[in-house]
Amino acid sequence: MGVMIDGVWHVVEPARNDADGKFNNPETAFRSWITPDGSAGPTGVGGFKAAPGRYHLYICHACPWAHRTMIYRALKGLEDAISVSVVHWYKGDDGWTFKPDDEVVPDPVLGADYLHQIYAAADAHFTGRVSVPVLWDLETGTIVNNESSEIIRMFNSAFDAFAGHPERDYYPAPLRDEIDAVNDRVFNTVNIGVYKSGFARSQAAYDEAVTKLFDTFDWLEARLSKQRYLVGDQITEADWRLFTTLLRFDPVYHGHFKCNIRRLIDYPSLWNYSRDLYQVPGVASTINNPQIKIHYYGSHENVNPTGIVPVGPVIDFLAPHNRAGIAA
Repeated sequence: MGVMIDGVWHVVEPARNDADGKFNNPETAFRSWITPDGSAGPTGVGGFKAAPGRYHLYICHACPWAHRTMIYRALKGLEDAISVSVVHWYKGDDGWTFKPDDEVVPDPVLGADYLHQIYAAADAHFTGRVSVPVLWDLETGTIVNNESSEIIRMFNSAFDAFAGHPERDYYPAPLRDEIDAVNDRVFNTVNIGVYKSGFARSQAAYDEAVTKLFDTFDWLEARLSKQRYLVGDQITEADWRLFTTLLRFDPVYHGHFKCNIRRLIDYPSLWNYSRDLYQVPGVASTINNPQIKIHYYGSHENVNPTGIVPVGPVIDFLAPHNRAGIAA
């Protein structure tokens, strides 16, 4: 978070824990929508028309929210339509940066040194949290959206005229109500649940969060023991929204965030399911495991003061899975 004072950006990280020590995730600020014809989208804010080369995406390889958008970009075949910049893995007092590194892809829009400069360029009076992903409109020079759940829905359908795989629909109309219901539970107890556990500032807050997390893991295990995917007989948005957390669970969340009642690999169905999704062509190219580990262990000094990055665990997501034989 930050604020502009006399033309100078001051980073001010918001208090993200309430009086009971519970971690709270702030709302994203930019919620406009891209549609095929530029009409208003579900948020009621339109004016952005899909076009190849018009939009630029800012991500961090470590971030599960940004990772969602990269998976959709790859699976929909939008690599040539939407360009990408990648911030440095380390998030310090100045927020996300473009500090030179082998994995950093510099900002071609403003030549920014910090991601907060992108936010300030969109709104000089912005006082919200500077987060990834960010979808930028090169034509009008502003941020369209910084909410990952909405960006992936735009990528799912708005750019189909330019997509390499317009036939792939991860939010099919007949399954939307069920997808939304699964998403709601998974987001509140798993996606953000690992952060509620890891960033809790009281024993009671931690106990509540980690209990709900593993209750949902048990629910997911039971559900996936009977069907290959979370909703219907095809991969949907619900699967990809869960996958980016599962990928990070054993290497990061289990130890770093104290989500250690069980490991992902202790759940036979969830573990096979995770490998099934990992092995979908195109997905592995969006994954950067070294960046994931070094970001969490190296950036969260309040959780891991030494900054030491563990060498394990060794996890083989390419091992054969049994999901092809699971009934729909």
